[in-house]
Amino acid sequence: MTRASLNKQPHEVASMFDDVAANYDLTNDVLSLGQDRLWRREVAKAVDARPGQNVLDLAAGTATSSLPFAATGAYVVPCDFSLGMLREGKKRHPHLPLTAGDATRLPFRDGVFDKVTISFGLRNVQDTGAGLRELYRVTKPGGQVVICEFSHPTWAPFRTVYTEYLMRALPPVARAVSSNPDAYVYLAESIRAWPDQPALGALLRQAGWTKVAWRNLSGGIVALHRGTKPVD
Repeated sequence: MTRASLNKQPHEVASMFDDVAANYDLTNDVLSLGQDRLWRREVAKAVDARPGQNVLDLAAGTATSSLPFAATGAYVVPCDFSLGMLREGKKRHPHLPLTAGDATRLPFRDGVFDKVTISFGLRNVQDTGAGLRELYRVTKPGGQVVICEFSHPTWAPFRTVYTEYLMRALPPVARAVSSNPDAYVYLAESIRAWPDQPALGALLRQAGWTKVAWRNLSGGIVALHRGTKPVD
């Protein structure tokens, strides 16, 4: 079994997600106490995919997150660099064009997507800025990015309780439901080390995105960031 470190070597992260692919969706549901379903619904609303649009769902894993976009009539491309996740996703959703790709070197031409989105995956990209620039590159002028990622609870007492849950309660729960519980120790550590809402907003602006804004979900456990690629 593989556990990545916080320097996020791509081969280590990919191997770690290969190990947890079979039970990944179930484990997330248990560990988030069912909140992940609410978060994904909010992502779908924010992306607001339309018939005929091209949507990139980066770090799509088993492509569960891509289903709401496909249901709108948009053409959605689930992309991930974990081959284990993609194989599991292809078994479940053979009609979707699951694609292997590294977030820092996406296998798509410039300006091909109307909407690009990544949920709970940007935190695992070794170079966050490079990932945001790649998303910018493949987006059409006037297109939008939606990022759903773990963040920092806004109420200090709750933030303390949440941090205790991550580091103390999450690993034993993961041992009960995951095929690779050590992976969830890494995930807990990476959540604690992740920038807060304004800092991620600043990284989006540095990558070229405009009209950057965010909205907190579940008291800031998760934040939904948005940005627009300006029209030349």
